[in-house]
This record gives sequence, C-alpha cells and structure tokens, in this order.
Amino acid sequence: MDKETYLDLLERITPLIKKQDTVMRSAITPHERLAATLRFLITGGSLEDLKFSTCMSAQSLGRVIPETCRAIFSEAIFSVLKHEYLKFPRSTEEWQKISTDFEQKWNFPNCLGSVDGKHVAITPPAGSGSYFYNYKGFNSLVLMAIANANYEFIYINFGVNGRNSDGGVLQQTDFFEKLCSKELNIPEETQDNQLPYVFIGDEAFALREDFLKPYNQRTLTHDRRIFNYRLSRARRVVENAFGILVARFRIFRTAINLKLENIEAVVMACCVLHNFLCRKSASSYAPPECFDSEDFQSGTTTPGLETNEEAMPSLNISANRNISDKAKISREKFTTYFNGAGRVYWQENFI
Repeated sequence: MDKETYLDLLERITPLIKKQDTVMRSAITPHERLAATLRFLITGGSLEDLKFSTCMSAQSLGRVIPETCRAIFSEAIFSVLKHEYLKFPRSTEEWQKISTDFEQKWNFPNCLGSVDGKHVAITPPAGSGSYFYNYKGFNSLVLMAIANANYEFIYINFGVNGRNSDGGVLQQTDFFEKLCSKELNIPEETQDNQLPYVFIGDEAFALREDFLKPYNQRTLTHDRRIFNYRLSRARRVVENAFGILVARFRIFRTAINLKLENIEAVVMACCVLHNFLCRKSASSYAPPECFDSEDFQSGTTTPGLETNEEAMPSLNISANRNISDKAKISREKFTTYFNGAGRVYWQENFI
C-alpha cells in the first residue's frame, strides 16, 4: 500500500476510531490504531509479538484491532468503505454490468458471480468441543464469497462453523435465501438470449437452474469437457481473489486467536480492504502475475496466486443426487452454446 492510499484509508475511518484525550492520558491516535491493525492483518503475528513494534500492550491491541476492523467494515452512513467497495448488487442494471464483464473478460455470458467457500482456522472457545472441527482436522469458521469478473468480492458471509464442510454452507446464507425466493432482482431470460442468468461454482455446490457446477468426471463427453473448461476459466476469478487475500493478509495463515465476534470483524475487514486495494493500489497489491494466464496456442495455464489449501482449505465435495430437470436443462443450454454459437477458437487446446 502506497502512502497516498494509506492516507486515504486513514481519512475515511478516522471519524469512527478517533478517541478523546483525558486528563490522565493521551488517546491512541487514529494513525497508531490503523497502523497496528494493518500490521496485525498483514503479518499474522500474535498480539504479544506486536506489542514491541507498536508500543502498545497486548491488552490494548486486543481492544484497538477489533474496533478498527469494525470501522473498516462499518455500516455507518459516513463510513463509505463497505458501501463503496463491497457493494452487493441491488438492481437488474447492476447485475447486468457484472454479467457483461464476465462475458467480455471470460467469455461466459449471463454469469452473475463466481462462488466459493474456504475454511478459516481459529482457536476455538473453551468448552466448544468438536463444534468447529472440520473434515481437514482443525477448528474453523467458513468464509463464503462471491467474486465479480475483476477479482473483487461482491458478497461475503462468515461464521458458519467448520463442521459444515460442504456446499450446504451456501444454503445457510442470506444470499441463498434471497436467491430461492427471487428477491435478488436478477435479470430474466429474453427471447433474444435463451441462456439463463447464473452463478457458478465448483463440485462442492449443488446444481440448480440458477447455479452451475462442472459435470462429473465419470460422465464426460467432448462437449461436456468444453463446458467444464469454460466454467473453470470463469470460476477461477474467485480462486485468485482468495489467493491474493491469503498472500497479502497472513492472518489467514494462522489460527486466529481472538473472541469469535472479533474474528468476524477481522475477516470482514480483510475482505473490504482487498477490494479497496484492488482498485486503489492494484500495481503493488495485485499485479498481473497474481492472476492465472493462458497460452491459447499450447493450451497451458500458468497459475497465479491460488489459495494455500493447507492454510485455507476449500469446502468438501458434496453429493448432488436429486438434480431437477430444470437444473439439467440450464447446464445443457450452456454446453450447447459453448460448443456452437459461443465457441472460442482456443478451447479445444485446453481439453
């Protein structure tokens, strides 16, 4: 983060974190609060480690860092970070803008977002037993995210316990509730465009009319391989977004040892800062080498930053036995399109 970006961030959150001096002592300044918080998020160091570099006690840091993270992710009207940099689409026009970006950048029409979930390691509260214990053998909370075509998060949900390890976690989010009840203002199919508007994910999720996943490896034909490649190509934006998040905020490489409500504040703040820095300081925060690159002639992909599966594992693959006919037809429409009118010249090289 360059100096200009830091000062912009500091100015935005100062009204929420500035404290009054007292007769007994001077308050910790907004600059000191923000600098300590960023150091905590970026290094992943413990509060004990940070007390020397920040000249604050571990007890003060344990109070200052969550307060600052909440300010970054604040719902307050005069805090524009969340409202400006992690804005969930509310209108048909906003969804269509995302769809247009996916088609122009990833050759995937009518895509409204790439969905994924990751386990965030935590130190569990005393007496919690196996409540947070996941299939990978450690305690976690699940971070669900939807990314747009520009590697930015448009939706995040955090807090489902790690025992819920598969795509069913999505069904516990307010996003999924609104998706099922048709409250998202998603555009409708038109006669000119017979493809439905969809979200995309990997094998962890259930296939739906409005949510596509790859074909099972055991049932692949040539056309289905093409579909899986085209879906994977667009879906990788969320993987790269998570990869950048973990690389830049090393707090995700440790078991976060805070109260549960403070862990949520930390994780949410990192996601907002990710979007903020993608736009304000892209050359240093997310340079081109962070993203997957393709050689269309050889059919090879050079990976960018991908999520460290040991530090932040993906959700487990879920069984999807009761697939509706509408869901199957939706995926088949895209399969036909990618092998016909929507074919790109290089796709055969990647299967």
